[in-house]
Amino acid sequence: MLFSIAWKNVWRNKLRSLIVILSISLGLLGGLFYLAFANGMVQHQIDATIKTQISNIQLHNPKYMLDNEVKYTISSPDSIINKIEEIKGVRGVTSRIKSTAMVSSAITGAGITIIGINPVKEKNVTNLYKKIIEGTYLIPGKKYQIFIGQKLADKLKVKVRSKIVIAALDMSGNIIYGAFRIVGIFKTESTNFDLSNVFVLKNDLRKLIGFPAKQTTEIAVLLNDNNQTNYVANKIKKIFSKAISEKKYEVETWVEIQPALKLINEMFIQYSMIFLIIILVALSFGIVNTMLMAIMERVRELGMLMAIGMSKMKIFLMIMLETIFLSITGGAAGLFISWIAITITHKTGIDLSVVSEGLNALGYSSFVHPMLGLTYYILIGSLVIVTAITSSVLPARKALKLNPAEAVRQNV
Repeated sequence: MLFSIAWKNVWRNKLRSLIVILSISLGLLGGLFYLAFANGMVQHQIDATIKTQISNIQLHNPKYMLDNEVKYTISSPDSIINKIEEIKGVRGVTSRIKSTAMVSSAITGAGITIIGINPVKEKNVTNLYKKIIEGTYLIPGKKYQIFIGQKLADKLKVKVRSKIVIAALDMSGNIIYGAFRIVGIFKTESTNFDLSNVFVLKNDLRKLIGFPAKQTTEIAVLLNDNNQTNYVANKIKKIFSKAISEKKYEVETWVEIQPALKLINEMFIQYSMIFLIIILVALSFGIVNTMLMAIMERVRELGMLMAIGMSKMKIFLMIMLETIFLSITGGAAGLFISWIAITITHKTGIDLSVVSEGLNALGYSSFVHPMLGLTYYILIGSLVIVTAITSSVLPARKALKLNPAEAVRQNV
């Protein structure tokens, strides 16, 4: 009975109730969409970094991680790769030779990381071959070809089929030079990556720097699901526990390789949640103000209810229920509208190509797909309920302070 009365009271002034519901809905829409937008940007950056640059898991010689010297290697990489490929959830595994170097054209030069790869196996670990904007990917068997980023090509003022010179240290620490012809130019979401990384065939780099056979500097592992990273990393550590304890190599996940990515993800979510809580707090003041106005307009009515025997507890509960119904109706509408907006924009994406240069410089894509998991909807729904209950206390207490004898004489 009390629930029915409270619900009917909400709609006694339809315009005022609809305005409050609309304000709650729009506030939640703004907060949730911002949260989904920020989450979409960060998740895309993490996914792009994993699939284009670093993969989920990497194995290195522990000493290599200190100063990236090519002399610190991993022995028998093929046998390691074969064992890792048997682990459930692994999509691809490959080995790479990485060395710091200088690249120069007839115009200028730049410091880079030169990466020797097997292009066939590399396609199973990174999607760099999908980022080609000019030319082709590395062709197996074709000697002294190089694959570079657009930003580096612009800096060197070179194009496909141009020749560039690589200066690197060999295994003895001597400077050696090698000429390579550009076969392709790629462009990723990260300007820094495009500017500082070039790719050549593993055998070409091996010959150039005198790198020993059956050794490598890095083994990269890509998984079917990023959420399985820790599970697979632990399996690898268990399989190679003896070699790891002997410090022959070290296993690192993408979080350990680039901890800033995880930090950015957590920071964005925390800031977005704080922003959303501020919106809910601001809306709660509007809800309280609306309910106080409703009580002042119904002073005589509430006084008569008390006079005919309605207990103060029931009056308190009725006002609380009215406030809660009003808040939850607005909250449910806001969550539903937000879900529709986020679902649509997740499928279509939001094009920010106007500011693509600035976003790429920070490592973000200029095409964002907002996304929000079910957990966030449940959390926000819970916050709306808490806000509704909190906002209902003050108006309900105000109603309890009314004196029945004085209230019935009010003309309001």
